[in-house]
Amino acid sequence: MMKPLGRIAVLRALHLGDMMCAVPALRALRAAQPRARITLVGLPWAKVFVDRFHDYVDELMELPAVPGMPETASCRGSLADFIDEARWKRFDLAIQLHGSGVVTNELVQQLGARRTAGFYAAGNRCPDKARYLVWQDLEHEVLRGLRLMRQLGAEPQGDALEFPLDASDFDALHATDDALPEPGTYACIHAGARMPSRRWPPERFAEVADHLAGQGLHIVLTGSADECELVERVEHAMHMPVLNLAGKTELGTFAALVSQAAIVICNDTGASHVAAAVGTPSVVVCCGSDPARWAPLDHERHRVLAHPIFCRPCMHERCPIGHPCALNIGVDMVMEQAGELLELDIASAAAGRHGKTAADAIHLRQRRGLPS
Repeated sequence: MMKPLGRIAVLRALHLGDMMCAVPALRALRAAQPRARITLVGLPWAKVFVDRFHDYVDELMELPAVPGMPETASCRGSLADFIDEARWKRFDLAIQLHGSGVVTNELVQQLGARRTAGFYAAGNRCPDKARYLVWQDLEHEVLRGLRLMRQLGAEPQGDALEFPLDASDFDALHATDDALPEPGTYACIHAGARMPSRRWPPERFAEVADHLAGQGLHIVLTGSADECELVERVEHAMHMPVLNLAGKTELGTFAALVSQAAIVICNDTGASHVAAAVGTPSVVVCCGSDPARWAPLDHERHRVLAHPIFCRPCMHERCPIGHPCALNIGVDMVMEQAGELLELDIASAAAGRHGKTAADAIHLRQRRGLPS
């Protein structure tokens, strides 16, 4: 059991998928410290994450550019001023939840907290044996965070991801496009990922989308504003009708859209973790990333396809050897998993799982053009 603390800082300056994997750890921390003021030390975009997960995190301190942390390269502000502000806050505990600590442990030490905690790389100096754990490369990100919380006396409150949604998210979704299909009748196709090396070819996403459309599902293409050109390539390669919502959804609207989809087909990116958080079945094509660390823990509802290759995880922006990790995942492989998941969803409804009823199973079959 952790002693009550007043102020806690958590360093995790990463993007959406990485932040979603930290939610179970933040949930455990809040359960152990219900009165503490918890500050996320992160990237500027994470303001929307803090607003969304306000039950677990109270505020965001935006990191400036930090040498050795490429995620912060475009951040603004003075590092010296940032450290001064952190010290002024007088944190009782600063938690390094951002990597092996080779770079970030020194940064956490500079925050001036009374105590620090986190991970350290084997062979490197351990800052505090009571509150630092050895970094394990192949450990799943969700379980890694929970292992640290347990070490600190914050018992896990489950390992499931979550994404809070409210009526305003669904109102915004319905205002996005008049042609939005009914819940349960569409597939979300998400072809984007931050690095091209992590993307399955858009033409293959298009082929999968056409197959699903041929099975009676409407197709909704999703992506960020930066991915509109990529998503247009998927649309232009398709033969069936499609609704393109790339660049038209905020985070909450996107999650609401995913929550009402029959299935999500995506790369190993934030969309995968949103699907896991809202309980929508997904097929994840894992190209250069590491499925041992990032794949959804629920292997029944979320299927991850990864071609074994020596150079995983890939740190290249673009693959220098012809992208075999992507090209060796065929459309037929994705469709096989998608077909199993769609039938599983109907069977789950018939069995009353995931909050569904037998009537829902009939409606699902009717909406997808299947005999009831």
